[in-house]
Amino acid sequence: MLPLLTRIIKRFAVLLVGAFFVYLAVWKVFPFFDKRTPAALALFVTYVAMAYIVIPFGFRIFRLFYRPTHLPLYCTTPDGFASDPINIGLIGTREQVVEAMTAAGWELADDNTLAAWIRQVLATLTHTPYVNAPMSRLYLFGRKQDLGFEVEISSSLGKRHHVRFWAAELELTEGDTHHVHFWQHFYRPSRHTPSARLWVGAASKDVGFAPIRHNAQLTHMIDPDTNAERKKILHDLRTAGRLTSHRFATVGKPLQLRNRAWRGQLRTDGRIAICELR
Repeated sequence: MLPLLTRIIKRFAVLLVGAFFVYLAVWKVFPFFDKRTPAALALFVTYVAMAYIVIPFGFRIFRLFYRPTHLPLYCTTPDGFASDPINIGLIGTREQVVEAMTAAGWELADDNTLAAWIRQVLATLTHTPYVNAPMSRLYLFGRKQDLGFEVEISSSLGKRHHVRFWAAELELTEGDTHHVHFWQHFYRPSRHTPSARLWVGAASKDVGFAPIRHNAQLTHMIDPDTNAERKKILHDLRTAGRLTSHRFATVGKPLQLRNRAWRGQLRTDGRIAICELR
């Protein structure tokens, strides 16, 4: 009875927040722009202001007071919403990871810079490939990804394999160190590579676009089967001769995760493949 009551209260709270944002958009933001611009332009500006500024800012303020406790089962968006499950780990130095993944046919993603995003927009408009396109920021251990790799799917817009990695031994804030201890419990550094780290990864596959549930921004729709992406990376590394060994560690129960994309669902078997690189 208590869990049901808790769910009802949480859903009612979400409804109240949603109603507040609707009120703000309809009675405050839109009238402000409608007095100064044509109605169509005012509607567009209201959407951009609410979806990309007001609502994300509100959720980020909320996350200052409520910090999620589900890490490290999956990474989160900048707003703190659940995103891709953690499903793979590579043991090696940064140079070994980059070399192994590129040898396996994966491209190192460019950093999120203004120049990179302009190039991506131009590539989209001209239908030209951009195999090193930057990835959106996802968070684990209290920081964004350290490395990202991707593989285009037939030069299709919005479709690609990708994986983000976080180094588990970088310096963290005091409140995040227990996540590192969790991962260190599941692997032993190689005797042959004393400086090796565990690079914790979230692999997934973009299959199109969809609006975000809570603010109507456009984002990538993810293929539900995240286990298949882990399998692809293992296959590619093995084919390229860069995989010394691998084993599986269970870090959680199999689950179906509702991510932030509208009607988006992600499935994971709760395991992470720990791979030692050659």
